[in-house]
Amino acid sequence: MELTDVEFDGPLAQRGIGVIAPFDLALERELWRWAPLEVTFHLARTPFEPLPVSLEMAQRVSDVSALQTATRELLGVEPEVVAYLCSSGSFIHGRDGEIALADAIRAAGAPDAVTSSGALAEAVTTLGLQRISVITPYDAPLTDRLVAFLGELGVEVVTAQHLGLGGGIWRVNYRTVAELVCAADDPASEALFVSCTNLPTYDIIDPLERDLGKPVLTANQLTVWSCLDRLGLPMMGPGRWLGEVFGR
Repeated sequence: MELTDVEFDGPLAQRGIGVIAPFDLALERELWRWAPLEVTFHLARTPFEPLPVSLEMAQRVSDVSALQTATRELLGVEPEVVAYLCSSGSFIHGRDGEIALADAIRAAGAPDAVTSSGALAEAVTTLGLQRISVITPYDAPLTDRLVAFLGELGVEVVTAQHLGLGGGIWRVNYRTVAELVCAADDPASEALFVSCTNLPTYDIIDPLERDLGKPVLTANQLTVWSCLDRLGLPMMGPGRWLGEVFGR
C-alpha cells in the first residue's frame, strides 16, 4: 500500500519550551491555552518545600543549584528556551537577582532563558508603563517585594491589593480575582499586573480589559508570550494591548 494521503504528512514540526515550575504549580493547563499548536511545554519542578507561600518559600524555590539541575533535566528534549515560571521566586532578590537567575539557567545549558519577572520587565518597557496597580495572592511582605522590584524598573505602583494566602492559590475563583483587580484599579494607573503563576486568570483578562479600558497583565500570560517572542511565533490568547504590540 502506498501512503499518499495528506493525513500521513507531519506531524507539525515541534517547538519546545522548557518550563521550570515551583513544586506547587497546578495550572499547567493554562499554559497550553496560551500557545500555538506547534508549541510543546516540557516541565521540570523545583524540590518540594513544606512551607507556606512566603518570603522564605520564594527564596527556597529560586535556589540557583535547583534551577540549574531542573534546566539540565530539560535539555534532553532540546527546548529552544527555558522559562522559570515563578513570579515571587524571580523578583524576591530584585532586578539583579532576576538577571542572575536567567544567566544561571543559560549557564546550565539552556539556549535562552526567561523568568516571569523578567517577562514583566520586558512588558513594562514594551508598553512604556510608568504607573501600574498590582494584585497578588501573597501576604503583605511578599507583595512589598514586588512593589520594590517594579520600583527598580522605574515603575510607580499606584495601588496594591493582596489576598494574604499561604497556599491553595490555584483554587481561587475568577470572581475573587476580578473583584481584586477592580479594587486595585485607579485612574492614575496605566495598567494592572496580576502576579503569581498559580493564580487563575486566563478567561477574565479580556472582559476586565474591556471594562477597565487598560491592559491587564498576568504572570503566565507574560511568561509564555516572552517565550513565544523569542521563538518568533505569534502571540496567542487574550490580551488586547500585548496582542497589538506583538502583531497577533
